[in-house]
Amino acid sequence: MAMKQSKAIVFSGVRQIELREVTLKPVSSTDVLVETWWSSISTGTEKMALNGLIPSPPFIFPFIPGYETVGKIIEVGDHVNQNLIGKFAYVAGSFGYQDVNAAFGGASQFIVCPVESITVLDDIADPQCGIALPLGATALHIVDLAGVQGKKVLVLGQGAVGILAAELAKHMGATLVAVTEPHDNRLRISSADIKVNPERQDVSAALAGHEFDVLIDSTGIMSAIETGLRFIRFHGTVIFGGYYQRINIDYSQAFDKELSFIAARQWAKGDLQRVRQLIADGKLNASKIFTHRCTLDDDLMSAYSKAFNDLNCMKMIIHWQPEQTEAAEKGRS
Repeated sequence: MAMKQSKAIVFSGVRQIELREVTLKPVSSTDVLVETWWSSISTGTEKMALNGLIPSPPFIFPFIPGYETVGKIIEVGDHVNQNLIGKFAYVAGSFGYQDVNAAFGGASQFIVCPVESITVLDDIADPQCGIALPLGATALHIVDLAGVQGKKVLVLGQGAVGILAAELAKHMGATLVAVTEPHDNRLRISSADIKVNPERQDVSAALAGHEFDVLIDSTGIMSAIETGLRFIRFHGTVIFGGYYQRINIDYSQAFDKELSFIAARQWAKGDLQRVRQLIADGKLNASKIFTHRCTLDDDLMSAYSKAFNDLNCMKMIIHWQPEQTEAAEKGRS
C-alpha cells in the first residue's frame, strides 16, 4: 500500500517555518484519519519551541507543531466505529508521521491518530469552536480548583485562558468576577462584572469595598500577583494558572492572611467533554477568543509572528479548507 502524503507546517530550524510534504504512518485498526479544517497557534509552547528554547525530544528540528486542531474524520481502522466517518472532531495532536518529528503534530493537512485521542464535536453548531477545547479545559480546571461557587473572584490577565476563566467562574456560581488587564481590546471581550485597566485606572479605587475570596493569576507577572494579594481576604485562595519558572512574591501578605496557594497543572480527565457540552449548550462563548485568521497561502512566518507578538491577537486560526469553510458559514447564516 502506498504511503499517504500530507502537507504540514514544519518548524525546520530556529525561527524557520515551511510548508512541506510529509509521510503519514498507515492507519492501524484503532486509528482514525482526519482531514484538517482548522488549527491554531499556541503562543506559549510553540513560541518557545520555534526559538529553540526546548532542546529535547520531541522538539528536535525538523518537527510539526500543533495541538489545537479540528478536522473531519474521513477514514477509520477496522476496530473503530464506522459511524465516525464524516464527523468533525478535535484532535490533540499526533505522532503518526514517518519522516519528521511531531511536537504535538496537529498542524498537518491529514492526521493519523488513535481514536482515543479525538473528541467528537457532534453537538456543536460551529465545529470550529472545537479549537477552544484545550484552552477552555485549562480554564475550567483552574476554576474547579478555585471552588468559586458563592465567592468573589479576581482574575489577573485577560488573555485567552483568563477570559474563559472569568466567563466560567460566572457560570459556576461566583457572586462577583473582577479582572485586571492592561490591553483595552482584551477587556472589551471579557464578560467580567468589573474590568480594570491598571495602566489607566487606580486599581485600589476601582476595587474599593471588595474583598475577594479567590485570586486567579493568568499573567505570570510577579508584581501583578503581589498587587493582587492586597485585595484577597483572610484565608483566601490563590490559583497559579500559568507556568512559572520561579515564584517571587512578598511573603508577608501570604503570612498575615494565611493564604492558600494552588498550582494548576493541566485539565483533568473529562474536562474536554465538559467544555464541549458547555459550548454546545451556549453556556460558553468560545469563539470570542478567535481574533485573527490566515490560510496556508499566507506567509506563515508572518502569521506565527503576529500570533506570538501582537497583543491584539488572542487566537490565530489557520484555515486549511478556506473554500469549504466559507461555504459552511454561508449555509449556517
